[in-house]
Amino acid sequence: MEFSIQGRRIGSGHPPFIIAEMSGNHNQSLTRALTMVDHAAACGVDALKIQTYKPETMTLSSTRPDFVIKDEQSQWDGKKLYDLYEEAKTPWEWHEKVFSRCREAGIIGFSTPFDESAVDFLEACHVPLYKISSFENTDLSLIEKVVKTGKPVIISTGMASLSEVEDMVKTVRDSGGSQFVLLKCTSTYPAPPAHSNISTIPHMAQTFSCPVGLSDHTLGIGAAVGSVALGASVIEKHFVLDRSEGGVDASFSLEPSEMKQLVQESKNVWQAMGRISYGDTPEDERARNYRRSLYISKDVKKGETFTDENIRAVRPGYGLLPKYKSVFLGKRAPFAISKGTPLSWNMLTGRRNDV
Repeated sequence: MEFSIQGRRIGSGHPPFIIAEMSGNHNQSLTRALTMVDHAAACGVDALKIQTYKPETMTLSSTRPDFVIKDEQSQWDGKKLYDLYEEAKTPWEWHEKVFSRCREAGIIGFSTPFDESAVDFLEACHVPLYKISSFENTDLSLIEKVVKTGKPVIISTGMASLSEVEDMVKTVRDSGGSQFVLLKCTSTYPAPPAHSNISTIPHMAQTFSCPVGLSDHTLGIGAAVGSVALGASVIEKHFVLDRSEGGVDASFSLEPSEMKQLVQESKNVWQAMGRISYGDTPEDERARNYRRSLYISKDVKKGETFTDENIRAVRPGYGLLPKYKSVFLGKRAPFAISKGTPLSWNMLTGRRNDV
């Protein structure tokens, strides 16, 4: 259930693989796109992803109602699909420049192809892996073509039903693919946290025996960081240099300071998960000395009875555990014991030992 991409292991036994999604937030500026690569790398992400399509490969240039977004809650309400994709596209002639900048910056550059011609183009760019969008995940022929490149593939599940996810996974495996990741994804932009249902992550991992992650469209980093505790091996978040400057996905994208925080906190959560463990660790050894334990709280003469007045549970922890106090109460001291002496079993047996 794990594999490697350019030396970076992906799976439950490794830190989460963090992807910064550029999408159309470059605002049609190559300079901005390259600067975004630099900033994403400085944040510590593992990879930066772009999108490979042309408006005409996505939709038809039509004003008919079917081709106009009708959603009052969407930031794109009233916009023609063709115009949206024209605004958001990453020009194909930019791709190699972006991927080259990723290599220079030490991160993995890859893309989402939206049709089979995009796969052919990306193969010529020698991308190391592919992503299938949640809106394209029912295009099984596209998944098959991607898998047959021999590259790993990440698939957002989005609105897919369980049976549709089964179809995707079957297509991957029937096409000879074994290196793939499923991403839990809510296909609304932005996505309310209450609709994220990240509890699906461990169920998906168990059901399909593959690494699972989260493509997160919520505001902030809470859902993404929380997903790590549920087993997310991959986190994808949209990235922007400055939300105030706009961009097709800017409203639900992370700025550099936030992306850096996501990288750090997701790794912190992964480290904190550790293993099932009770009791102290070697690192806790010094702290153990500050637990409560039993001490002689007043000078005790030989033959004097142990009572609540001369035995107390206090810090530090060099004496017997407090639960043994009742064993001593009512017994007589076999020798004199000074205040501040930690209680020990020889105070019952009579074998004096530097008390």
